[in-house]
Amino acid sequence: MNKIHNITLIPGDGIGPEITEATKRVVAESGVSIVWDEVQAGADVMDKYGTPLPQHVLESIKTNKVALKGPITTPVGFGFRSVNVALRQSLDLYVCLRPCKLYPGIKSRCEKVDLVIVRENTEDLYAGIEYEKGKPETLELLSKLKADGHIIKEDSGISIKPISESGSRRILDWGFKYALKNNRKSLVAVHKANIMKFTDGMYLAVAREVAEKYPQIEFKDLIVDNMSMQLVTCPEKYEVLVLPNLYGDILSDLCSGLIGGLGVAPGANIGDEYALFEPTHGSDPRNKGKYIDNPIAQMLSAVMMLRHIDENEAADRIENAISDVLEEGTSLTWDLLPEEKRNQAVGTLEIAEAIVRKMK
Repeated sequence: MNKIHNITLIPGDGIGPEITEATKRVVAESGVSIVWDEVQAGADVMDKYGTPLPQHVLESIKTNKVALKGPITTPVGFGFRSVNVALRQSLDLYVCLRPCKLYPGIKSRCEKVDLVIVRENTEDLYAGIEYEKGKPETLELLSKLKADGHIIKEDSGISIKPISESGSRRILDWGFKYALKNNRKSLVAVHKANIMKFTDGMYLAVAREVAEKYPQIEFKDLIVDNMSMQLVTCPEKYEVLVLPNLYGDILSDLCSGLIGGLGVAPGANIGDEYALFEPTHGSDPRNKGKYIDNPIAQMLSAVMMLRHIDENEAADRIENAISDVLEEGTSLTWDLLPEEKRNQAVGTLEIAEAIVRKMK
């Protein structure tokens, strides 16, 4: 008898509910037994709850331990802070795991990409410690810095970049363990220690120390700007990258460009107790309700979720079917087609049905 899994489902907003619907269809065909606890978060629930992240959403995840989430809109420059960041911090989801794999049939400048970004999720500039321009507390901070010899313009906003030894150690240790478990032979710690001696410098020192515990894994470190160049010129050389928060966010998007775009870039946020799986891309509110966007990143996030709960056979069925549809190339959404062929694009649910047919 199949095990029944209770999993929190957050459809999200924008195109989130559409790609989540398509993903549920494919997961149902895989044979795994899931009871979805569907809860709502994001811009669409602000009027009802006064917050984009109601407490009952967190409680559902804490109860079920595992969640699948669609994209949620984050206002740029105003409004509420990112729900994604709040979830990571509230549940201590300190690992952001983003596989970047080039599937046959996807147009790319590269011949082979199969690497994994392991991004620290709770510290760095995304910790949310900011001082607004002109506020009394900001001017007080500037005055203290000036007394220490640091002259900063009075019309500055300030962001604080905390990187701890303990936070660095646990993300690097997690990255090495992931490499061992998944038969990855090499790992790169990415940093800017040549400039930021006390944050990135400490991160690098911890990386070298942790690497000594894992002699089976080939270790090196690269400065983030050099790493960017390496990824564009020879991504096939790299298997696992472990990065502080900001660099991990930027380079994971760079890597998605090597594999066909954000529409095929899955992701997971993992802690010691909870795990949340979601696509890397945003909510694309302009296309809300049109059912034209690509659900594959959400589906591949579900594949990661299934592997996390040890439903590997179901995960393989879905991933193999997705790979077959991509390689066949006759049932693709607009973002996976060249400009001249976009009139042949299928919709969100149509590509889901094409994947389901491959699974039968």
